Amino acid sequence: MLKNKKIVYFCQECGYESTKWMGQCPGCKAWNTFVEEAVSPKKSSGSGKSQEKRQEPVMLKDINLTEDERQTCGIGELDRVLGGGIVPGSLVLVGGDPGIGKSTLLLQVCRNLAQKDVSVLYISGEESLRQIKLRANRIGDFTDKLQLLCETNLEAIREIIERKKPDVAVVDSIQTMFHEDISSAPGSVSQVRESTNVLMQIAKGMGVSIFIVGHVTKEGNVAGPRVLEHMVDTVLYFEGDRHASYRILRAVKNRFGSTNEIGVFEMRNIGLEEVKNPSEFMLNGRPKDASGSVVACSMEGTRPILVEIQALICQSNFGIPRRTAVGTDFNRVNLLMAVLERKVGVHLASSDAYVNIAGGMKMTEPAIDLGICLAIVSSFKDIVIPDTVMAFGEIGLSGEVRAVSMAGQRVQEAKKLGFETVILPEVCKSSVEKTQGIRLVYVSQVQDAISYIMKHG
Repeated sequence: MLKNKKIVYFCQECGYESTKWMGQCPGCKAWNTFVEEAVSPKKSSGSGKSQEKRQEPVMLKDINLTEDERQTCGIGELDRVLGGGIVPGSLVLVGGDPGIGKSTLLLQVCRNLAQKDVSVLYISGEESLRQIKLRANRIGDFTDKLQLLCETNLEAIREIIERKKPDVAVVDSIQTMFHEDISSAPGSVSQVRESTNVLMQIAKGMGVSIFIVGHVTKEGNVAGPRVLEHMVDTVLYFEGDRHASYRILRAVKNRFGSTNEIGVFEMRNIGLEEVKNPSEFMLNGRPKDASGSVVACSMEGTRPILVEIQALICQSNFGIPRRTAVGTDFNRVNLLMAVLERKVGVHLASSDAYVNIAGGMKMTEPAIDLGICLAIVSSFKDIVIPDTVMAFGEIGLSGEVRAVSMAGQRVQEAKKLGFETVILPEVCKSSVEKTQGIRLVYVSQVQDAISYIMKHG
């Protein structure tokens, strides 16, 4: 006698499973996200052939460690984020807002790989072949190594991959794929989880590198169960405003490389073009002889990025002053203003404060603390900080300027872009080599840095 299907409820945001419907998800605290799905009971495996396929433990010393040969995709910024290139048999998830450029970037990757005589299969569940062809015409010429397929059935996709045996496959997107054994609709928690499991088996079993495009929720996370990010090898997020020209590709998980690297791209009519010097790109259009503006340095992985920090301090017309922070942590800005109020004597209690990281970059590293403080004081006292000055350092609650990592690389980046003076923590003196053509101003207290800009401003 067959057992009836079991009815369970899944949260569409985080994948939380419950035996009954609930208004609020206990996992992610989202409201009205539970959907009903029927789950078939799993059949117990027999004791015949399954015992023959069991694997025995292996001694650690007997495992041969060989470096996987990576395939470069022809886009330096993407290779940097991936850790040096595409690893054979890897499963990569690419997420981002609609219209941010996920499909365009992957189509450019397919074009570059096809020109290197690498067989590529592009599987689309959202666009027709004509739509893909129109985007391809804007990007450039393609070779015969690239094949297109419009399909959403996972079993049909598995059969085609086994028959064509491509080196790289792109699935756009995972929310449109469905498995015939799952009764729920495409995009549901069960379908996304099962589809990713099938693609993982194909990638690991056949050695095919697979890129998966994933939709994101309004909070910026990949839609579907959280287990989706645990199943794949690499998770890449496309950040930035789709109405702006730049895009930032960030790795939040990478089994084959660092998770701190970022890649910067600029959207043009011919596709995404990599920005090889993000610091110079972010500082374009910087105002001349304007108070409340200073350049700081933040590290993204092994890459130093110079950004302009802007601050505007004005007298408040309300009982409670307004504080706004764009591109950095709002609470961190309030903390730094409290330090200036208490330790330096800058009276900001009755002033509105607006802090902005120009260019739309989001910086959370504490090394930009000194730049934020200098920008606030510069605007409050209407002092112009010279354009040739760059500052970095973490500020403590006692007003001390604390050490930051990779101080030498930050100084070298400032010299490369033509800065003449760098204000940095005194405790970093031993880690920074003397550099010709640039002046190093070491400070131990935030008051020392403020005194310097007031003297030379």
